[in-house]
Amino acid sequence: MAMGIPARIFATLLRIVPGRTRNWMWKWWYQRLARAHKRADFRFMNYGYIDDKKLELLKEDEPNRLFIQLYNMNIRDIDLKGKEIAEIGCGRGGGASWIAKTYNPKKLVAFDFSKDAVELASNWYSSQNNLFFKFGNAEDLPLEDDSKDVIYNVESSHCYGNVEAFVKEVYRSLRSGGNFCWTDFRDKETMEKLHDIFLDTGFEIVSKRDITKEVLDALDDINDSKVKGISENVPVGMKKSFETFAGVQGTPVYEAFKSGNLHYHRYLMVKL
Repeated sequence: MAMGIPARIFATLLRIVPGRTRNWMWKWWYQRLARAHKRADFRFMNYGYIDDKKLELLKEDEPNRLFIQLYNMNIRDIDLKGKEIAEIGCGRGGGASWIAKTYNPKKLVAFDFSKDAVELASNWYSSQNNLFFKFGNAEDLPLEDDSKDVIYNVESSHCYGNVEAFVKEVYRSLRSGGNFCWTDFRDKETMEKLHDIFLDTGFEIVSKRDITKEVLDALDDINDSKVKGISENVPVGMKKSFETFAGVQGTPVYEAFKSGNLHYHRYLMVKL
């Protein structure tokens, strides 16, 4: 499957431009998504996760099961009840909303660098008293030192121009003994560098897993519905670009997962 001219140009530029420019490009893309697609049923943007542990969901959440399972997999090993937590890169807010109502943290502040996405999520989830959406740059977080018990990040950090700055900001913002839950995809060389950044920053790695198979299974499971949704809601000239972004079968990201050139990882860390 071809990538589509807009997506091909975008991907090429991402490889050659400086980090700050990459940040601006991703910001532009997510602003565009938030402005153009305000459908209430489009609240998640991750690839999903097939879980062998049956997760009990409310009927209203069932259509988003696979996306919710990726969030749940990332944070389920720690106790969030009564904690002050933050999500970095919350997108349209579906994951933050589900965690806030399911795990009952004292306060969940969800940050995104798309002001339109933040406004959209704030309007959608205004009735949740322990949930707040704010504009914020992952590489310069508007958080006080030692202020959060848990910070989590789901399929977002591959967009950042300076990942080392992001990891240092998370470490600074966590209280001693606080947890950093991270999940995203990388190629082998980039993941090895990121692993070293985690350690050099001062985190202790509690556990790590390769979850590529579970994510790939999810992409296969929801492939047809994604293609149908894109076909029905996206202009013809942008369809292939949206298919690339969504990771449908035959696109470069999907094929990289299949071939082993890309792997999806989950790390649970603690600030000592």
